[in-house]
Amino acid sequence: MARVDLSRKRLSREQAKTVIEGERRAGRRIVFTNGCFDLLHVGHVRYLEEARHRGDVLIVAVNADATVRALKGPERPILPLDERLRILAALAAVDYVVPFEEPTPHALLRALRPDVLVKGGDYGVEGVVGREIVWEYGGEVCVVPATEGLSTSRTVERIRSERGNT
Repeated sequence: MARVDLSRKRLSREQAKTVIEGERRAGRRIVFTNGCFDLLHVGHVRYLEEARHRGDVLIVAVNADATVRALKGPERPILPLDERLRILAALAAVDYVVPFEEPTPHALLRALRPDVLVKGGDYGVEGVVGREIVWEYGGEVCVVPATEGLSTSRTVERIRSERGNT
């Protein structure tokens, strides 16, 4: 089996804009999602596969370590940004990964203007951060239901309780 060059999948914001513009000119439908993706589990994989099925190209924006700490607490992320990007890039469903430092993906959404914004969760489209930006230019917003019982936070809690570290 041929080895995939994962470095070509990791893009800066500027590179992402250029690459996505080229994909769009080629007539491809661009799907965007974002998140922490700390300790990837099968629920993440299912969600990313479903997101990929919504278009031709899937770009995954990944929160930088500082924003993960702000969102999840001082003991997170478990895995540093470079490792999370590398793991996501290895997935067949993911075409590109791009890190972002801001607390929301708003700037990336404005720059990339994806055709579809997909989020995983147990909430409606109205709860998706950035939806108003995507709707402004006529894009679509979708929510993929979370896989019942799977979450990184629960996995971390389970590991800590089994080790006696609460």
